[in-house]
Amino acid sequence: MNRHTAATLPPPPASGPGPTPAPGAVRLGLRENRAQFALLVLVTAAVGALVGLERTTVPLIGTEVFGLTGNLAVFSFIVAFGLTKALTNLAAGALTARFRRRQLLLAGWLAGVPVPFALAWAPSWWWIVAANVLLGLNQGLTWSMTVNMKIDLVGPARRGLATGLNEAAGYVAVGASALLTGFLATRYGLRPAPELVGVVFVAAGLALSLLAKDTAAHLALELSRHPAPPPRAGTGTGRPMSFWTVFARTSWRDRSLRGASQAGLVNNLNDGLTWGVFPLLFADRGLGIAAIGLIKGLYPLLWGLGQIPAGHLADRIGRRPLVVTGMSVQAAGLLVALALLDRPLLAGLLSAVGLGLGTALVYPALIAAVSDRAHPAWRADALGTYRFWRDLGYAAGALLAGVLADTLGLAPTVLVAAVLTAASGLLAARWMSDRAAGD
Repeated sequence: MNRHTAATLPPPPASGPGPTPAPGAVRLGLRENRAQFALLVLVTAAVGALVGLERTTVPLIGTEVFGLTGNLAVFSFIVAFGLTKALTNLAAGALTARFRRRQLLLAGWLAGVPVPFALAWAPSWWWIVAANVLLGLNQGLTWSMTVNMKIDLVGPARRGLATGLNEAAGYVAVGASALLTGFLATRYGLRPAPELVGVVFVAAGLALSLLAKDTAAHLALELSRHPAPPPRAGTGTGRPMSFWTVFARTSWRDRSLRGASQAGLVNNLNDGLTWGVFPLLFADRGLGIAAIGLIKGLYPLLWGLGQIPAGHLADRIGRRPLVVTGMSVQAAGLLVALALLDRPLLAGLLSAVGLGLGTALVYPALIAAVSDRAHPAWRADALGTYRFWRDLGYAAGALLAGVLADTLGLAPTVLVAAVLTAASGLLAARWMSDRAAGD
């Protein structure tokens, strides 16, 4: 039997606490698990919508409500978010050895409950920063678990499409939320109406997650078909690799995983940088909140919608071509923003198109590439490590943006991001391979 064919087999004992499902109850495949997959798509949409609350308004809240003058201070909320989300991604992989994915998904939603209220009524800027620590916990746990659960459900044959659908749902919701908050801010002010929409997103995400079923048995089924994992490095034994061995392998020892990790970091570096810089840059050029919301909404909308065909294409032609092309398109989008700054709305919209389409090519291909190279026994740790480096890019981008914008200005900061993004694409072309583990 082909390992990509959905089949019914008695699963071995599932990892983590809890009883093993009855034999014959589990099948791999997108069609075979369409109801649960669709439910998880909706959960991911709620995850994306919650973080989308901040895309348009929060940098402007820093300057106009709290009177912040230093760019590094304004971007501190992105640093807090990025660091927390990156560390939570890293911990999430290890936590899957002790807890079920569904338990961690619910814990992530509980962490997000205070976020809309803190953003709406924070009495000082540091409350906004603290809210972003909770938002980072929420995003790290919920998004990590929906990715892992979808990959568990579909098996290896449709992994690119599964990750494309997952990320599409999340980032379409980010864009829609950014558009909505821009509209609400125009009509009702920067606070509290735009932020309180997040209460709906949290309630929906928590309710849907309560309906979701755990996927430990699907993972166990895939493990039963897969060759044994390689021995722990340096021991010569068949014991599973430790977390830190997987971390080292994903970060630098495996050439292809290293290429994916650095590309993910730089991809989110330019996202974190533009998250903070673009609202201020285009506001300085005379654009209002509604126009800025359109720019900040179009970028993740295209990022999200483009990932469905991109994920499917990654399954057909391989991961590396999409990553290299996507990073190049992102770099071009950043350069367009600078070339047309005398027409700021056009510059912002064309830049959003380049960034959105380029990121759409990159995102599902990178997650699928890491999943290809990782054995199912340590895939959650590998994905957690990759997502650690990727989302550390938010913090790195915000820090870089703050330092450069305070010393050189906003426009030169965007130029630096373009150069780094192009260089990252070249490294991905050199390091990444489309061979799966064991090929």
